[in-house]
Amino acid sequence: MKYKITTCSFLLNAVLQTVHAQKKYEISSPDKALTTWWICFSYRIMKKLIYFTIVLLFATFSVMGQSKKDVYLFAYFKNNGQDGLHLAYSKDAYRWTALKNDSSFLKPTVSKDKLMRDPCIIRGADGLFHMVWTVSWKDKGIGYASSKDLITWSEQQFLPVMAKEDGTRNTWAPEITYDSKTKIYMIYWASTITGKFTETASAMEDGYNHRIYYVTTKDFKTYSETKLLYEPGFNVIDATIVKDNGKFIMFLKDETREPVHKNIKIAYADQMVGPYSKASEPITGNYWAEGPTTLKMGSNWMVYFDKYRDHKYGAILSSDLKNWTDISDKISLPKGLRHGTILNITQKELKKLLAQ
Repeated sequence: MKYKITTCSFLLNAVLQTVHAQKKYEISSPDKALTTWWICFSYRIMKKLIYFTIVLLFATFSVMGQSKKDVYLFAYFKNNGQDGLHLAYSKDAYRWTALKNDSSFLKPTVSKDKLMRDPCIIRGADGLFHMVWTVSWKDKGIGYASSKDLITWSEQQFLPVMAKEDGTRNTWAPEITYDSKTKIYMIYWASTITGKFTETASAMEDGYNHRIYYVTTKDFKTYSETKLLYEPGFNVIDATIVKDNGKFIMFLKDETREPVHKNIKIAYADQMVGPYSKASEPITGNYWAEGPTTLKMGSNWMVYFDKYRDHKYGAILSSDLKNWTDISDKISLPKGLRHGTILNITQKELKKLLAQ
């Protein structure tokens, strides 16, 4: 960066010297033809010098901006989620380092099972970090807490989002998406309700047959009634939704067991609450994948997911959400990392986390 700044200074000085020489020559030269030639020549040189100066200045500020650029934070759980929230950071979205020696930042306190699985954290429009998580394998609600700095958290709450749905067997992997246009947060998750969607029921895997449900809120104090968000015609879990260019993109897991699918797909909508399109063809390979979380770097989409049968994480990359390249061999994550979400934090926020 020092070299680029020096170069820019040199070129700026060259421009000024050229202008000075031009003015001096115009005044002292008796030869008008030569003066005209010199002015034209100087003008062309100045144009080139100014162009390259602007380019290098832009590159310099880009480098300076890079040093202040947000870093990526991975919120995740380990084992069965009994010890709570774990965090890791990365500056390139490929190599991740666990924070606080990979110990918990927040221990779960709500529900009978007191678990903190599948944590999802977003930065809200109010400046707070909002988190939801799976509290139990069989409960009818989820956990919620907020924080200003990811270190000190509010009192944990149990949100009974499926309490009014008779026959609900579970409430898994909740996530939050915010729509800046409507100023509404949507919390959504996967649940099995006994007796529903029997056309895709299976006796395998304890008969679970999920669909995606949701509630909305503007303040995390009052919530809408629970509604069905996505019924793709198959057993579906682990939805995560991002907004891009005015559209909402849902990454999801096809949980079909007979015949085996167990892969990641995509659906689209014009509105956050849907309706969402038919699910795409699988974007993951010949392995069982779940728990997708995504980030966008420039024009490239990166999707992380849990290859849970292989006890390791995978990742794929795409510039168009259609053609995907497996980059699993290029990533490095803390050992034992399980289903979570990725968000951006500032260098200042990272510094505080590193001090823990």
